[in-house]
Amino acid sequence: MKLKKLSLRTRIFIAMILLVLLASILIAAVAIYQYKEQSADYHKGRLERKEQNIQKHHKKVLNGKQNTWEIKTENIPLIFKEEIYNIADIHKLQINLYDLDGTLLVSSKGSLNIAADKCITAEILNAISHTATHRHVDKHKENGQTYQSSYTYITDQKSKPIAILNLPYLEKDDFLEEELSEFLQRIGLAFMFVLLMAISIAFILSKYITKSLKTISDKINATRLEKRNERIDVNDTSEEISTLVNSYNSMIDELEESAVQLAKSEREQAWREMAKQVAHEIKNPLTPMRLTVQNFQRKFDANDENIHSKLNEYSKTLIQQIDTMSSIASAFSNFAKMPAQQNETLNVVKIVKLALDIFNEDYIFFTAEDKEIIAKFDRTQLIRVVTNLVKNGIQAMPENQIPKIVINVATSNNDVVITVADNGSGVSEENKTKVFEPKFTTKTSGMGLGLAMVKNIVETHNGTITFKSEKEKGTTFTVTFPKE
Repeated sequence: MKLKKLSLRTRIFIAMILLVLLASILIAAVAIYQYKEQSADYHKGRLERKEQNIQKHHKKVLNGKQNTWEIKTENIPLIFKEEIYNIADIHKLQINLYDLDGTLLVSSKGSLNIAADKCITAEILNAISHTATHRHVDKHKENGQTYQSSYTYITDQKSKPIAILNLPYLEKDDFLEEELSEFLQRIGLAFMFVLLMAISIAFILSKYITKSLKTISDKINATRLEKRNERIDVNDTSEEISTLVNSYNSMIDELEESAVQLAKSEREQAWREMAKQVAHEIKNPLTPMRLTVQNFQRKFDANDENIHSKLNEYSKTLIQQIDTMSSIASAFSNFAKMPAQQNETLNVVKIVKLALDIFNEDYIFFTAEDKEIIAKFDRTQLIRVVTNLVKNGIQAMPENQIPKIVINVATSNNDVVITVADNGSGVSEENKTKVFEPKFTTKTSGMGLGLAMVKNIVETHNGTITFKSEKEKGTTFTVTFPKE
């Protein structure tokens, strides 16, 4: 799983745990390193102190009254024949004495019981003689244990080297290792405690941070241009979250202002288009009316024996065009100024039957799931919905087609479903997206406001209207609205 795919809350949680884990590992690593350095310094200092003390003890023996031998290399085995054991026992360290050529003179073979080398190597002899301190420490491992072996000169009263002092030293780390083990155990317990605290803090902190972000995310997801959006009010947030909230609220204010301007612009554009359509529709009957009057004026003859029949013909033509203008005005008025919605509890089946009573065509059929389907709806507007859909179906019938229109009322869950199906010419693919547009029509007359008005009524009652159509097979309109 990629880290970027994890939620912010999970990433914060993991980061806190990893931080505690890495810190604990680093502390343990530093502790082990410190232990090794401390152990090395301890053994180095201890060997130096032992060496200094043994050097003093040797000088005391060499310069003591009990020593009757001349102080020179050849007499070293005789001088320290017995004393070397006492010195080794006092200082708890094995002591080996070599001549200046590196040959073993005498050895105490102390508690370490390390076999003394018969000769010192040339490298060690050179290291002793060529260093300012005339001292060399050789470090090696044997049988899994670390040994240090120091080499330094023993001098006479004139500081002239007479022998080489070798001290084999075993590095025993039992005590330090026990201390390290106890320390690591305490670190482990402290780590477990800190880990539990980190888990708790990470959980609370991540929840606190992401809570504000989730609120903002939910608000953003719910933001819609067509409705009024609520501002975010989040208290006790960080500076970054507050900045984000303020930016969102500013965007909402700007969006609301833009939505108002857009709605106003759309309404103005719609009315301009509607005004153009109305003007065009009114001009259509005005032209034949003008021609009829001019023709009547030009051919009027009071002595014509057919003057009365011609006058009746001219009158009928004018009345017909005036009726067309009146229907245009009525259609526009019905669409532009819907009556106030007055919902009432009614029997939808009964109202649909009542709406169909104005149609005398025998090809209109009505069916219902039940005799009574109760819902809340405006009675007048429900009648308008049904009549407009049926009229639309009648007008969609081609002349050579045996018409059939079926109206059905049913229920689905808590909704009322009204379907109006015809076997007319259907809607072409390019016109399906324009069916509910206010001025769209495929008929030679009318303003195309019927389906737009139906859609407006249905959506006002929190319903939906959809349709399915096949070319030359027919169209089915489905109106769905809640019972309550």
